[in-house]
Amino acid sequence: MDKEISLRKAKQTNLPAILDLYGQPEIDNGRLLSMQEAQIIFARMQTYPNYSMYVAEYQGQVIGTYGLLIMDNLGHLGAQSAIVEDVAISPGLQRRFIGNKMLNYAIELARQAGCYKLMLSTNLKREKAHLFYEKLGLVKHGNSYLLQL
Repeated sequence: MDKEISLRKAKQTNLPAILDLYGQPEIDNGRLLSMQEAQIIFARMQTYPNYSMYVAEYQGQVIGTYGLLIMDNLGHLGAQSAIVEDVAISPGLQRRFIGNKMLNYAIELARQAGCYKLMLSTNLKREKAHLFYEKLGLVKHGNSYLLQL
């Protein structure tokens, strides 16, 4: 299966599949944006420099997604950093190395951009996700703080 998975930037036509992935209980718990809201947000995202949504496909079906932001910095001598956000994989296909392929692709894109680090955050209750990220070589670093707005 791994060799048959392709990764690419998401297109607007992928929005229904992406929204379905985000409707999982561990992510948005069945709540979904309307297609109109998603299209407006996706169009706005296309105007951001160095920010893209990616999809993993298997046999023509979107089975995973994530966002990758490559951002400029004045610190660290101007070296860029990368943020991975909103990682989701089809529930029936989790633990089949799809996440490995997706995150390794994001890491490679960040390396190619000259980033000095790649970051992501995950909810404390997602312990299986923590183990997955650690197996990929990500390490817990510092603390993440959140203010619900």
